[in-house]
Amino acid sequence: MSPAAKRPIYCAMLLNIAFLDDATRPPAPRLEGLTDAQRQPGQHLKMIHDHLRDNMATLGKLIARARAGSITPAEIAAETGDLAMVSNYRRFGNLCGQYCQIVHTHHSIEDYAIFPALAEQGPVFKAIAERLQAEHVVVHELLLALVDALNALAGEPTQARFEETREIYQALERVLLSHLGYEEEAMGDALGYFDIGV
Repeated sequence: MSPAAKRPIYCAMLLNIAFLDDATRPPAPRLEGLTDAQRQPGQHLKMIHDHLRDNMATLGKLIARARAGSITPAEIAAETGDLAMVSNYRRFGNLCGQYCQIVHTHHSIEDYAIFPALAEQGPVFKAIAERLQAEHVVVHELLLALVDALNALAGEPTQARFEETREIYQALERVLLSHLGYEEEAMGDALGYFDIGV
């Protein structure tokens, strides 16, 4: 399916993404008396998320520069070659594929190991875990749409393809950054407090 065919899917997602409104997210209870050691897992989670944020910003800048015609494919290859995600995940194929694989792996670990352990800590944390898992589904769909758009752009570098790719990227950026912030706030302290491994 072409990116253009997927457009209604991700546009509809963005119009209906109530989770971008923090009022719809289950709030995390305040956990009192955390030690420095108990705060470490949440800080580690933020460090991982900061890496995702940095790489997302780099992808956005490259898409904008490519759209403006101010960068060549060779320059894109040279600049992305310095990204840790590229050197560490080169085997996964294209640049977005590499980034998407990193996000997918990170989310899979949370979905199958972290969230179930968090949900066992009571109804409030169960609601948080379920919400975070639901947000992962939307992030995943946007990642797939971006991979498709970038692959189509590589095969047919037209202005319409650039616009499509940029639009999907901006949707993913908005959703992912909102999700990462909520995740840190909702479960960062709980990881160490309940001794849930990251």
